[in-house]
Amino acid sequence: MTASEEKFTRQRLLEVQTLTPNLFTLRTTRDPGFRFTAGQFARLGVRKPSGCIVWRAYSMVSAPHDEFLDFFSIVVPDGEFTSELSRLSVGDELLVEKQAFGFLTLDRFPDGRDLWLLATGTGIAPFLSILQDFEAWQRFERIVLVYSVRQARELAYQPLIADLPQREYLEGLGDKLLYLPVVTREQVPGALHGRITQLIESGELERAAGLALTPEHSRIMLCGNPQMIEDTRAVLKTRDLQLALTRRPGQVAVENYW
Repeated sequence: MTASEEKFTRQRLLEVQTLTPNLFTLRTTRDPGFRFTAGQFARLGVRKPSGCIVWRAYSMVSAPHDEFLDFFSIVVPDGEFTSELSRLSVGDELLVEKQAFGFLTLDRFPDGRDLWLLATGTGIAPFLSILQDFEAWQRFERIVLVYSVRQARELAYQPLIADLPQREYLEGLGDKLLYLPVVTREQVPGALHGRITQLIESGELERAAGLALTPEHSRIMLCGNPQMIEDTRAVLKTRDLQLALTRRPGQVAVENYW
């Protein structure tokens, strides 16, 4: 099989940053033919010493127009993929499948006024891609980014998040964004405290945002660990906020690549 017939391209690591012992970011080269919609994910491959390739799905952090690809990863103890990935350094090879996947994209919502992006851990990745694209800023009146971690040191991409509203191409639309960090295992000034589900049930999240979660106006994206997604979906369902399906418009979108 020739390189052109393979389902993947060979990219090189441009940058690796360790945030905590269990979290790191990657930047790779990008094949000119690789296309994706903000919010989608790629399947990444690492070659083990045995020669076999292990594949995992990772959302793009970078924008669709960037000339590079950014990814955000957790190290899974003894994980077959992340153990290999975390050992890579600048210049090493990373395989990227030629096709992007996923439905955590804004076209899940044909309407809506307020966009809520609820993330835990590395689930922040697709939302950063969406916020580096123009569509969300153009379509919605308010954007609420909720980023939940266990400890404050796990809040990644803080300079990027702070910079987003200042970008010139937004031409004054940057004030639509409200960023609400959440830390669950310690009290941190300027951050909410508690699980996302608890903050919704108590009304604290809506008070902090100055917005109500309603079927009429709210469009909600969830990304993070599967238990968070399941629990939050259940809480939102009690508010008549339903999953958006191809056959049935709704107010909630999730990604399923676990």
